[in-house]
Amino acid sequence: MTPGEYILHQGDRYSEALATFSPGPPVSAVYNPLVYARTPWARYLRQHATAPRRVVFLGMNPGPWGMAQTGIPFGEVAAVRDWLEIEEPVGQPDRIHPKRPIDGFACTRSEVSGRRLWGLFRERYGTATAFFSENMVINYCPLVFMDAGGRNITPDRLRSAQRRELLEICDRLLADTLAVLQPRYAVGVGRFAAERLRAVTAEKLTAARGRTAAAGYVHPSPVPDASTAPASPPQTVQILHPSPASPAANRGWADVATGQLRDAGVW
Repeated sequence: MTPGEYILHQGDRYSEALATFSPGPPVSAVYNPLVYARTPWARYLRQHATAPRRVVFLGMNPGPWGMAQTGIPFGEVAAVRDWLEIEEPVGQPDRIHPKRPIDGFACTRSEVSGRRLWGLFRERYGTATAFFSENMVINYCPLVFMDAGGRNITPDRLRSAQRRELLEICDRLLADTLAVLQPRYAVGVGRFAAERLRAVTAEKLTAARGRTAAAGYVHPSPVPDASTAPASPPQTVQILHPSPASPAANRGWADVATGQLRDAGVW
């Protein structure tokens, strides 16, 4: 079983747990692209998460014009189709918000954050094959939240009780993902993602490795025994989020992010 196959398996399990999650007001609709866009998501994992990776980039949750449409983290349609070379059928959520249709790869809107992030990787690595030889991009929370007007609601803006419930589930999913990808560096794209990476302690990572062993996943070297070996969290790095809502990101985001990655020793 490759890391990608295990992440896909765990995503299915945690999606079942999240199916009963009720965030309450101001959220009026919830999408889970790991379910209705599972086909491109599965191809992404099987194609690019074939072994442990030196660096994992972590986003917050799907954007309405990115992963919500394609099933791929920061999944701006053109970047996924033309650079990652992934284009698969996408289904529909159980309940559609009238202002947030799912058009899949036919979506004509461009997610700026995804265009900037994948554009930076394309500029540095040239090919997706070169990038994924040592990197992986994932999201912390697989759910899209919208208010009655269709506006995006990020997980950090949920009510405190619901936020705690969501974080408990997603922290476990993140720990399981890090346990199989075994990165040296974990890069939080934005403050929230970096905070969640820091929340994955050595104890949580060791527990996650125990879960992977119980599920039949065989950890490759350097982990000698997934159920007993002490786990060390990866070095957490934070970079500026590429969202156009951030004034700083609109002033040369690629240069800022590159500098932050170089200063941290990632690049």
